[in-house]
Amino acid sequence: MKVSILLFLGFFLLMISCTHKTTKKVNQKPLSTEKQSTKADNVDILEKEFVIKGLNAISHKIWLYLPPNYRTSKEKYPVIYMHDAQNLFDDSTSFVGEWGIDETLNKLYKKTGKSFIVVGIENGGQKRIEEYTPWKHQKYGGGKGAIYIDFLVDELKPYIDTNYRTKPEAKHTSIIGSSLGGLISFYGGLKYPKVFGNIGALSTSFWFSDKVIDFAKENGNLKSTKLYFLVGGKEGDTMIPDTENMTKLLLKKGFPNQNIKTKIVADGKHTESFWKSEFLEVITFLYHIEQ
Repeated sequence: MKVSILLFLGFFLLMISCTHKTTKKVNQKPLSTEKQSTKADNVDILEKEFVIKGLNAISHKIWLYLPPNYRTSKEKYPVIYMHDAQNLFDDSTSFVGEWGIDETLNKLYKKTGKSFIVVGIENGGQKRIEEYTPWKHQKYGGGKGAIYIDFLVDELKPYIDTNYRTKPEAKHTSIIGSSLGGLISFYGGLKYPKVFGNIGALSTSFWFSDKVIDFAKENGNLKSTKLYFLVGGKEGDTMIPDTENMTKLLLKKGFPNQNIKTKIVADGKHTESFWKSEFLEVITFLYHIEQ
């Protein structure tokens, strides 16, 4: 009798133990490997996507940052066009970290009351090189940048100006990018000075084609355009001299000295974190903002 009772109690305790372990395993949350979204509430992706005729078959998403006071005011705003939208606002879509454009501009608004609309165009992934380069490279190819810039001028900007409260004049419109995005910003700003009155060319890949020199000689005599060059000392041997030489060329062609700024950061690297740290200064120069 005692043996039977002991066996029953042992079996009962074993069942409780198994049930407890199973419940614990079911309720345990798996570790997530997905990055969390960090974009601000005033950043959205447009429902409308754009396939750029003649460029490629990729449907390009457009990210839109609206000022914190956009919904509560009737103001019109300057517009900043930027490339590589995946890296601008959200860590979950970025390559190796975001620029934090939304956080930076939200803080600027709180401090100064200055507001901007930012239009970010997603790059085409493996097609990025051809989108951001106006000329071909013997090794890397590319060369469809003119089509991309024409799309911004002829299709995207008119769409934004029609559907949002913008200040459409060139003096209120900027084009900003880094690396090859800096190259295509430089190209687009010089090609269409009546559209883009402000250029932010950060860590610009002038090495991609020598044709950029002749292009600058032909189109660099701009009297109203404002231009901000940024380059880091740890971005490669040619980055600083290429940028300095381009500055000298433009000044020689008649680009007003007060309208161009070239900043060299000794410890600057070819990274999103570098461009993030310098973005506010780019904006304050291009738009005469006093902090």
